[in-house]
Amino acid sequence: MVRGRVCTDGGRCQWFYGRPDARLRRGVGTYRGFRSTAGVQQERLVVPSGRVSLLIGFGGEMRVGGAAGRHTSLVSGLHTRARVLGHGGDVHGVELTLAPWAAHRLLGTASLAELADTLTDPADVLGPRARLLAERLAAAADWPERFALLDETLLRWTAEATAGGPSAAVLEAWHVLERSGGTLPIREVAAATGWSLRHLETRFREQIGLTPKRLARILRLNRAIRELTAGTGAADTAARCGFYDQAHLSRDFTAMTGLPPGRFLAERAAASTWIAG
Repeated sequence: MVRGRVCTDGGRCQWFYGRPDARLRRGVGTYRGFRSTAGVQQERLVVPSGRVSLLIGFGGEMRVGGAAGRHTSLVSGLHTRARVLGHGGDVHGVELTLAPWAAHRLLGTASLAELADTLTDPADVLGPRARLLAERLAAAADWPERFALLDETLLRWTAEATAGGPSAAVLEAWHVLERSGGTLPIREVAAATGWSLRHLETRFREQIGLTPKRLARILRLNRAIRELTAGTGAADTAARCGFYDQAHLSRDFTAMTGLPPGRFLAERAAASTWIAG
């Protein structure tokens, strides 16, 4: 599937989407290719999503907020505050998102806590595999070929993985939290695993990247965004998503995205900022 739009200066921004192989879909999100020939600077607000992002660039460079330095490719661990990702107007690459438990296995990271709230060069995590994959993706003839190459690579990495992924109890806690949209009290989550709250927090942070409480906050935010986007009022959204009241929703929303709910929705609708997870 290809989606394109005209950028602010008449240049073109294109997105290319592909579904991973069925054997990968439990832990790997939709592949999202991108190509911009806008010619002027573009920015994207990246909202916390509860997923690890692997962005592989093979044309152009990106910058993150006002930080020094530019990046061709990035691994973004779980984060609780939005980031602004920008580029000079000409950039080409592909992004995929991984459930934290899948990232723990595929990336071969001893502790996902090391990636939390950080941006890392994929070579620092994947070693030579990162450069080889980027080169092969860049040389591919078209997007179907690139997506097939991603399938082949991720399936191979899965088969070769030495880490078994999170423990059964951590995985169960993650599923319980996700199913509840982050609304279930953390003590009840711990009870569902048979572990003490303290033990769950320690193991969960190591194998998922954040504590259960911080992940629950992200899940509530994402559910609130979906509700508000669908037209649900702020008060009803707060009640449905586990916030104490509308003021609590507004405070958390602003703290995590940098924008109050009304402005966030208005900017996304106006497409003045590309807002994404």
